[in-house]
Amino acid sequence: MQRYFVAPEQFRDGVITITGEDAHHAARVMRMKADDQLIACDGSGRSALAVVREATPQEVKAEVLELLAPDSEPAWAVTIAQSLPKGDKMELVIQKGTEIGAVAFLPFESERMIVQYDAKKEAKRLERWSKIAKEAAEQSHRHRIPSILPLASWKKLLAGIPEYDLALFCYEREGDRAHGQGIGDVVRAWKRECEEETESASGKEPSILLIVGSEGGFTEREAEEAQAAGARLAGLGKRILRTETAGLVGLTCLLYESGEMGGA
Repeated sequence: MQRYFVAPEQFRDGVITITGEDAHHAARVMRMKADDQLIACDGSGRSALAVVREATPQEVKAEVLELLAPDSEPAWAVTIAQSLPKGDKMELVIQKGTEIGAVAFLPFESERMIVQYDAKKEAKRLERWSKIAKEAAEQSHRHRIPSILPLASWKKLLAGIPEYDLALFCYEREGDRAHGQGIGDVVRAWKRECEEETESASGKEPSILLIVGSEGGFTEREAEEAQAAGARLAGLGKRILRTETAGLVGLTCLLYESGEMGGA
């Protein structure tokens, strides 16, 4: 069944209003008409099964039949902090990361970042990234559109680490050391710590920051600074992964450990 995301103000009083490109898609491409059904989401977790009452290329109005449980959203809220890669690699990270289950993407600047950041292009780039996240969320039947956060400096990234329940610093040197910690080891240790705390019974959705380097990886100094800020170093195996692959592998490992894929 076709799924559309609408703004919260377009989802009220039992009526859903679809406008813009989505209305054109529904009326012209999908050829929706009165009595057809669709699923509408407000992008923050609220979704509903609705029946179309009116459909034009400019506006589609649908009546809510029932609210749906957000059962396709992961139990852990994972933000991928990705050092800005060159070319269109960030688009791939956002598209596939949305499909897998990330809730947000945080591009940041690191020491070995190759691409030259252009502030004049940021607004246009964020708009495109947001569109990619929306389309990927629709395709993968998400109930939430991941947030695309503004580019952060290295210092700002470090300052934000304490805001998360767990911050993982993906570091290739952890994978090639004899006693390095793999991401599974780190996450399972964190889970044991949570079980020992009284707050663990609150049912709060854990927030996790997954920090991934650029094409050139991280420097030893950056790893030390991230650790000092509260992040835990974690390896992603013995092989060196491309920057656009590392975050997706890490995200998949986290969702496995959360139990979504039978890991718990």
